[in-house]
Formats: sequence, C-alpha cells, structure tokens
Amino acid sequence: MSVILFRLRGVPDDEIDEIRELLRINKIDFYETSAGNWGISMPAIWLRDNSRLEQAKQLLELYQDERATRMKGEYARLKERGENRTLLDIFKEDPLRMLLYVAAVAAILYFSVMPFLDFGGV
Repeated sequence: MSVILFRLRGVPDDEIDEIRELLRINKIDFYETSAGNWGISMPAIWLRDNSRLEQAKQLLELYQDERATRMKGEYARLKERGENRTLLDIFKEDPLRMLLYVAAVAAILYFSVMPFLDFGGV
C-alpha cells in the first residue's frame, strides 16, 4: 500500500531533485503527485511499499540535517562577503512589483480599518 513520505508544497526544486536522487540511490521505489492544473492538489513523494517507510524517513532526516547545515554555511559565506539578498536588492530587481505589493497592503489596511474609523461619522 502506498504511503506519503514528503510533501512538496513550497519546497525548492533543487531539494526535490536531491531527494529523488537519494531515493533512487537507495533503491526505494517511489512516485510523485503534482499540485495539478489549478494548484489545489497535494504535491508529494509517495512510497509504493510502506515497509520501506522507516528506512526512507531515516535517510530523509539525515539528508535534511546535512542540507540545513550546508544552507546555513552558504548563507553565512554570502553574508560575510556582503552578497546575501536583502529587501533593498529585491526592490532594485523589480521595483514595479514591490510598489504593487505595497499598494495592495495599503489598500487592504485601508479597507480593514476605515469602517471602524468612520463608525462615529454616520
């Protein structure tokens, strides 16, 4: 019977590729489900044989510990060299998108707060 191993929503592509490779190297039979055309289904990696679930979970835990250490080291190196991405960098890359986000937040705040501020002026 199939069993879910790892949910893929919000997971970077490089991490998914590394997990696939880890499972292939260890000869663990798996398949993937996608988010579907509308993105409402659950993307995940499933094991075809649930008897290998514990082994796969152990491998995945070791991999995630190693990846976390590697990513923290990479971030520290980028920060040390001043190459880490900041909010200002994101604004410089696409200023129009950032302005649209700020405008959307301002509009949401306006429509959320105005009924309470306007309550006394009926």
